[in-house]
Amino acid sequence: MGHLPNPARWSSAVATIRLTGADVRRFLHGQSSQAIALAGPGSCLATCLISPTARMRGLALVLLDDQAADVVVLAGDAGAIHEALDRVLFPADQVALGQPQPATLVRFTGAGETPPAATASREVRWLQPGVDLGAGAEQPALLLEDGAPLPAWLEALPELTAEQAERQRIRQGFPAVPQEANDDTNPFELGLAPWVNLSKGCYVGQETLAKLATYGGVKQQLRYWRCHTSVALEPGTPLSTAAGERAGVITSSLCSGEGAEGLALVRRGALELSQLIARPGDQALDLSISTPPAFVAPPVGAGGQGAAQA
Repeated sequence: MGHLPNPARWSSAVATIRLTGADVRRFLHGQSSQAIALAGPGSCLATCLISPTARMRGLALVLLDDQAADVVVLAGDAGAIHEALDRVLFPADQVALGQPQPATLVRFTGAGETPPAATASREVRWLQPGVDLGAGAEQPALLLEDGAPLPAWLEALPELTAEQAERQRIRQGFPAVPQEANDDTNPFELGLAPWVNLSKGCYVGQETLAKLATYGGVKQQLRYWRCHTSVALEPGTPLSTAAGERAGVITSSLCSGEGAEGLALVRRGALELSQLIARPGDQALDLSISTPPAFVAPPVGAGGQGAAQA
């Protein structure tokens, strides 16, 4: 269904927020889910930007220099994230907060072993965060400053169309804002456990995430679905079990002549099922359900049977 070329590349608009000053690491450590305070210069850390109740505000990479950091907002409202950071800055903090700047994140697959030295420059940065950004586990990406050209080796790869790029995101299971990452979801529900450090100390949302990990409070998890009927299943379409019990809701959907596919948040009690039923209006459509490759199970103790299965 919807064959994707390999090798291939695709680009996403992102934003960078630069912070400078002696307190940058300490400040960002307390405002994100990753352990930033002790990370060394040159580190690329994947982190969730969350509310005090661990609801998703955005996904970001933090790129560290000696006394500076670039927060690369992969998903979320960069302006709102900048405003939230500015709001919690104290006069005593040795941190200068820059304005969001446009940039481009380039993901790619099947390009072989391309050495970072052949790519890295001030305008083109080689990113290796160690998490799945939608192109596969451990697959690097490139960050281009606004207007910077693609390296020749990358420009030579076929470029995915917008629909193909969305299909790649869906099949890999990389959450988007606002479809999956929003005020109703937390990092563990979206398979973002590697983006969270549970032993780093105090930070925004820590108490809620610690309780989720300790007491098995993850009530739903992200799953991939397919339907061989070419019927548009809009986000918000409810899912149920064969017995008619509530099982979740569709969050992303893509339809072609070969069928439909997408992502859904599936309730904990239905995570072991490989088939669910979508109910758009008066219809009942069978969906096949599976765990997408990018999804990482919640920490031990979170999600009960779903955590053990995933």
